[in-house]
Amino acid sequence: MFQTTAYSGDLAAGYELLNKQLAALLEGETNEVANLANASALLNQFLDRINWVGFYMKNGDDALILGPFQGLPACVHIAFGKGVCGTAASTQETQLVADVHKFPGHIACDAASNSEIVVPLVRDGETIGVLDIDSPEFDRFSEIDRHGLEQFCQTLLRFI
Repeated sequence: MFQTTAYSGDLAAGYELLNKQLAALLEGETNEVANLANASALLNQFLDRINWVGFYMKNGDDALILGPFQGLPACVHIAFGKGVCGTAASTQETQLVADVHKFPGHIACDAASNSEIVVPLVRDGETIGVLDIDSPEFDRFSEIDRHGLEQFCQTLLRFI
């Protein structure tokens, strides 16, 4: 859910606005790190009840490495297929996890995290990274969040 100070309408419309803001923010910039940093900062500003938001990018054939993020220090390396991020990377499917403690092989970078959503970044059929967002609340993320964040990632892919 968006912070009421940042957006006071319904959630789907909020994501539509956020997507437009992302495109305007990144327009004309070609540096991947700068664009990922601004994307994570934008999400951190507008999403409430989260404690971590950022990116893991493909590093080698079957691993992710920490990219730009907002939050506490995090795990640096994650293998494809391991934890929520590695599962999203290997399956190329968004992982919407209501209770991370029940997710087989969950990697606990922040003990305060209780729910998580991870959206794969896929270009030309290949995973190039993931967007990872954690919350200290159980069941924080909805299907509307899934759809909105998948659209956000599609916009982002035009700039990285």
